[in-house]
Amino acid sequence: MKKKILFLVSSMQGGGAERVAALLCNHWTERGHEVVLMPTFSGRGECLYPLNEKVRLDYLADRVGSTSSARWNGLRRLLILRQVMREFKPDAVISFLTHVNVAAILAATGLPCSVVVSERTNPALFELSRFWSLGRHLLYRRARCVVVQTGQVRGWVEANCPGTRVEVIPNPVVFPLPAGEPKVSPVSEVGTGRSVLLAVGRLGPEKGFDRLLQAYGGLATENPEWDLVIVGEGPERSALERQVVELGLGGRVHLPGRIGNLGDWYERADLYALSSHFEGFPNTLAEAMAYGLPSVSMDCATGPSDLITHGRDGLLVPPEDDAYGLGLALSALMKDPVLRSSMGAEAANIRERFDIERVVEQWNEVTGLGGGRHARPG
Repeated sequence: MKKKILFLVSSMQGGGAERVAALLCNHWTERGHEVVLMPTFSGRGECLYPLNEKVRLDYLADRVGSTSSARWNGLRRLLILRQVMREFKPDAVISFLTHVNVAAILAATGLPCSVVVSERTNPALFELSRFWSLGRHLLYRRARCVVVQTGQVRGWVEANCPGTRVEVIPNPVVFPLPAGEPKVSPVSEVGTGRSVLLAVGRLGPEKGFDRLLQAYGGLATENPEWDLVIVGEGPERSALERQVVELGLGGRVHLPGRIGNLGDWYERADLYALSSHFEGFPNTLAEAMAYGLPSVSMDCATGPSDLITHGRDGLLVPPEDDAYGLGLALSALMKDPVLRSSMGAEAANIRERFDIERVVEQWNEVTGLGGGRHARPG
């Protein structure tokens, strides 16, 4: 039966939550549902992820007509969001990220629509203002369900938002990845005949790329055939570029920026590294594994241990071992092509574990779209 879905997310300008939002909206549209994807960011922005032509992209900022961050404008945005719900009459409202979640629950108060909200990071690691923290504490119990990505986050929500129904749903893994813009050829950066250690993510302090550079710097001389590629863009670019120079790694480290054809880069790589200090659900790690890449990951909170079985399809490094431990693990796989091959073959099994059909069925159950075993009146 055709259903109407209103999907709310802060923006579509890049990030794991936005990528998953696009995947789910595309999938539901392909199944015949009517989907409105509404970015709620006051600055509007643009959508960097490919959307099915039948997904209706409707920016809340266009309806509000103002990008002001003033409190009165926040109230106006909330009232217009409620008006959207009244006009569209969605069967399900799905919301990603805390600020949007609180607003969605408030806007839907008294309306006959089911609201499912989702935390996309580990909330224990982020401090909110008193307003948003109290709103989450008081309002999450009014949602049909709160979706999280790991068991650890589920425990936090249950402890801090009493009376809330919580379900764990991992992110889907799509293989092969659809290609978007900009397209950058791996050959243009590293050529051929080189072994590639790949990392992907926003160039921000949370991703720990500085310690990845430190770890690689200790290995570069004894592994002259290996180059490091860090794909992504962000505020730490200048600092990372300076570190490359200070470590004497010019010509061995490549920072090609944001690219749309990540699948080509996973195919080109020989080994994947995740150096993050924390994660919600490490999408890039899952993608790399789906492409058959053995991976070395810091065992940060949360996510990597939900994906990697240590010693079988990758290696987990205790956070306290920092760059030294990361370097040891990377060295072990760089020097052992047989081990890389066997771990890569095991890693590819993640395609089945987190297949999008399985993940969407879980979403159908918690939202009531599929009438599954968890469905209940909103």
